[in-house]
Amino acid sequence: MPKISPAFSHIGRGFAAYLAPPSPDVIRFTVGQPDFDTPEAVVQSAVDALHRGETAYTRSQGSVSLCEAVSTHLETLNIPSNPDDVVVTPGCKQALLYALMTTITPGDEVLLLAPAWPSYDGMIRIFGGVPVHVPVSRPSYHPDFEALEASITERTKAIMLNSPNNPTGAVYTPEEIEKIAEFAGRHDLWIVDDMIYSTLVWTDHPYTSPINYAGGENRTITIGGWSKGWAMTGWRMGWITGPSEFMEAVKTCQTSAATHIPTFLMPAGEVALELVEETQAMAESFANRRTIMHAGINGLPGVRAPEPEGAFYILADIAGTGMTDIEFADRALSEARVQVIPGSLMEGGDGLIRLSYATSLENIHEGIKRLNGWLSGIM
Repeated sequence: MPKISPAFSHIGRGFAAYLAPPSPDVIRFTVGQPDFDTPEAVVQSAVDALHRGETAYTRSQGSVSLCEAVSTHLETLNIPSNPDDVVVTPGCKQALLYALMTTITPGDEVLLLAPAWPSYDGMIRIFGGVPVHVPVSRPSYHPDFEALEASITERTKAIMLNSPNNPTGAVYTPEEIEKIAEFAGRHDLWIVDDMIYSTLVWTDHPYTSPINYAGGENRTITIGGWSKGWAMTGWRMGWITGPSEFMEAVKTCQTSAATHIPTFLMPAGEVALELVEETQAMAESFANRRTIMHAGINGLPGVRAPEPEGAFYILADIAGTGMTDIEFADRALSEARVQVIPGSLMEGGDGLIRLSYATSLENIHEGIKRLNGWLSGIM
C-alpha cells in the first residue's frame, strides 16, 4: 500500500476524544454549540430556495447579494470591506485552511496565543508550517507582549488571533489589538483574525479588528461565519476577506477545493445577517448563563477561573484539587457524571479545564451541583 503523507502522523485531533456524546445521564459542558434552534426565518429561506429550484452551480465565492450582505455586516463592526473581496466558505475551518494555504510555506512559523483552539495547530502542520505556542498572561489570558517579542525568528510568518477567545473566554482590549497590529507591521507578519465569536462579547469594549490600526491595514485576514452567533453550526457557512491580491489566491482555492457552498443556503445566509432581535436574545441568554456558571465554578473546592469576557467558555484552574486536568476530566465523568475538556489537550493548558455554558440553565445548575458534591466528598 502506498504511504500517506508523514505530516499527518504528527497531527492530533484536538478535543475529539472528549466530545463523543456520553450516556443521557451525563451533563455535557464540552460542546461549543448554541442550544438554540436556527431562527425560523433562516430555515424557511433555505426551504423556499429549494422549492425555487436553487440547486445548481452558481458563483464560486458566493452570490453577489450574499457577499454584499457579509460586507455590510463587517462594516457594522468597523471592518472596511469590499464585496468583491469576500468569499463564503463551507464553514470557518475551511476559511482558516485557505488563509494558511495561501500564506505559509513549509518551515514557516505561525504564532498562537496559548492555550489556543487545537485545530489551529493541526491546520498549520498540514501545510508544513510550525506552530509556535506563546503563553498568554495568567490569570487574565490576555496577550503577553514580552513573550510574543521573544518568540519572533526569521521564519515567523503570521500570528493567529481569536478574540473573543476559545478556549479562554478572553476579549482583547482595543489597546492590545493596536499593539498586535503594530507588532505584526514591525515584523511583517500576516494577521489571521478569527472573529467567529464577535457577536458574543460581555465587556465594555467590543470585538476590535486589527485592520483599523497602523500596521494592520494590508495584512489582516478576517474570518468569521454564522455558526455561533446565529445558532447555525451544522449549516457549515463561513466567510473570509482580506487584501485584494490575497483574496484572488483564496478564490483559486475555493474554486479548486469546494466550488461553493450549497446554492440554496445563500439566501438563508442573507436573511440571518438581517436578524437583530433573535441574535440579541441569544447573546443575552449566554451572558446570563455566563454569570451563573462563573459563580458556580468559583464556588467549587480547589477550582478558580477569571470571569469570561466573551464567547461561551470558561477556562478554569483546577490545580487546587490536587488532580491533573486529565484525571479531573476522567473522574468528573465517571464519578460526577459531568463531561469537561482537559486543558492539556492544548499546549499551555496543563492544569486547566474548559467548560462550555452553551447549554441550558437547568444543566448548568445540575452540573455545578454534581461537581460540588463530588469534589466536597473527595477533598
